[in-house]
Amino acid sequence: MATGRYIVEVEKGKQGVDGGSPSVGPVYRSIYAKDGFPEPPDDLVSAWDIFRLSVEKSPNNPMLGRREIVDGKAGKYVWQTYKEVHNVVIKLGNSIRTIGVGKGDKCGIYGANSPEWIISMEACNAHGLYCVPLYDTLGAGAIEFIICHAEVSLAFAEENKISELLKTAPKSTKYLKYIVSFGEVTNNQRVEAERHRLTIYSWDQFLKLGEGKHYELPEKRRSDVCTIMYTSGTTGDPKGVLLTNESIIHLLEGVKKLLKTIDEELTSKDVYLSYLPLAHIFDRVIEELCIYEAASIGFWRGDVKILIEDIAALKPTVFCAVPRVLERIYTGLQQKLSDGGFVKKKLFNFAFKYKHKNMEKGQPHEQASPIADKIVFKKVKEGLGGNVRLILSGAAPLAAHIESFLRVVACAHVLQGYGLTESCGGTFVSIPNELSMLGTVGPPVPNVDIRLESVPEMGYDALASNPRGEICIRGKTLFSGYYKREDLTQEVFIDGWLHTGDVGEWQPDGAMKIIDRKKNIFKLSQGEYVAVENLENIYSHVAAIESIWVYGNSYESYLVAVVCPSKIQIEHWAKEHKVSGDFESICRNQKTKEFVLGEFNRVAKDKKLKGFELIKGVHLDTVPFDMERDLITPSYKMKRPQLLKYYQKEIDEMYKKDREVQLRV
Repeated sequence: MATGRYIVEVEKGKQGVDGGSPSVGPVYRSIYAKDGFPEPPDDLVSAWDIFRLSVEKSPNNPMLGRREIVDGKAGKYVWQTYKEVHNVVIKLGNSIRTIGVGKGDKCGIYGANSPEWIISMEACNAHGLYCVPLYDTLGAGAIEFIICHAEVSLAFAEENKISELLKTAPKSTKYLKYIVSFGEVTNNQRVEAERHRLTIYSWDQFLKLGEGKHYELPEKRRSDVCTIMYTSGTTGDPKGVLLTNESIIHLLEGVKKLLKTIDEELTSKDVYLSYLPLAHIFDRVIEELCIYEAASIGFWRGDVKILIEDIAALKPTVFCAVPRVLERIYTGLQQKLSDGGFVKKKLFNFAFKYKHKNMEKGQPHEQASPIADKIVFKKVKEGLGGNVRLILSGAAPLAAHIESFLRVVACAHVLQGYGLTESCGGTFVSIPNELSMLGTVGPPVPNVDIRLESVPEMGYDALASNPRGEICIRGKTLFSGYYKREDLTQEVFIDGWLHTGDVGEWQPDGAMKIIDRKKNIFKLSQGEYVAVENLENIYSHVAAIESIWVYGNSYESYLVAVVCPSKIQIEHWAKEHKVSGDFESICRNQKTKEFVLGEFNRVAKDKKLKGFELIKGVHLDTVPFDMERDLITPSYKMKRPQLLKYYQKEIDEMYKKDREVQLRV
């Protein structure tokens, strides 16, 4: 592959050895790092310094905000400045030290995003404690597992999570000695805690413990572990990812360099809405970046149904989202369009096509059609508060049609990124105003080297003219291992390269496209191998569906799928084709299934798929895959064994039906 516009080659590729190591493609890095990766300043040694330096530089900037509640109604955002937050952090740190917890000890934080979450995290950073986010979406028993595995001795928790924490006793109390509530503690909770020899404090009570005391902050090094982030595997227990101060500060320097180069630098004037879980790397590093730039972080009220109200009150300038949230926004806009009548729809479609065409010609989104922005798309921008300039999507792939739509109508840059907890988040991110990057995760951030490694059994060759292979990452942003799991660390960390398990394809401009997952491969009865994730990516181009899980096994000769259809699209089709009933009954109708299969066949033909890659049976589920049924991970990756268990009856039914048809023939 010729070096793209956004990457430079730094090492040649190597042919593999027969029966030995597979071939590897050339090593590339961002064009913005052609002269080397950006180095953090000397006084930026630890995650604590990220905050400390901003307090020194901008003490009176608003830092953490939440909506005040007056007579049961949410009012405006009320802010604590950087200096005010610093004062509370110091008090909290003194209290932590007073109970005998110090450098190298493990401190859990459990609850929805809030100012107290960040304050607790900063107190850990100040005193060199390992911050261990606890979160229940990892599945039943995960909290108990993490407390015991990480040996957490102190846990900060949101008021309504205290009872969950107490349920982990008596197993957890081998390690857990102290619980601090973000708010109050009930008498029942005190009695229950004492029964398990746990000491429990309300927030105010705990802060008083350290009054009048002063503890020197311990010396910290870049190589010190800062946090253990437990990541959800699709099978097995969560893995504790060890992230050092070095990986976090190098990640920030790379993202800062990228944003500065593309003229989208974060500044102290920026406002960020905190609602994605801080227990995940995506939100954690974005908030660290906001703190590094002395920007303002406003917290949502914890309810997705009123998220739009919080956005309207906060008016953020930067909005991060997982695809599920952007899909909701897209669906809502489509609904408004279809309810808006013929003239409105006509005007919208004309404005959309006109602006999109100009953007395809290379015009920046803000210059492509200022009139359309002012008259037609202004309401979309206002729906996100009116000030959003950057929308970042991560954690899972964003459908190309949604990304394309939002790039035009949101009047903001919509950038898709990719990273793992093991790479400290952001490793690739797309470039503003580059429409050719739709459906990709963009080029590497200027703090990592990237190469592809061939996967011969799946037919992926890293040295082909169209290079494809497993994405491998090298750089100072990488984790230092899985806690207490050297065996798993050695599986993914080979000669300084992190093997991601994701299969990527370099694009001519230097962007990366995620096309498959290395382990998601199975054999059909005729001996053909199926790379299922690649097929799901292709079939997800069908506008009538929102998500798809493709299934096959070595006892069957063809594929079937479970599909979550798009309510708007399917109801629109049903109306046109005189298929009556509510959404549920429309989806049970054989005609609807035939329509969806027909759409799949159309895409398959267009993408030149092989016969065995066609989907022959489909089940339509009106309920999207969710965490409640344990079908997806918190980062929206599909849990294939659980999906099979949940839909086994429907799978058997689809294969049985086809066999009956064949017998009749």
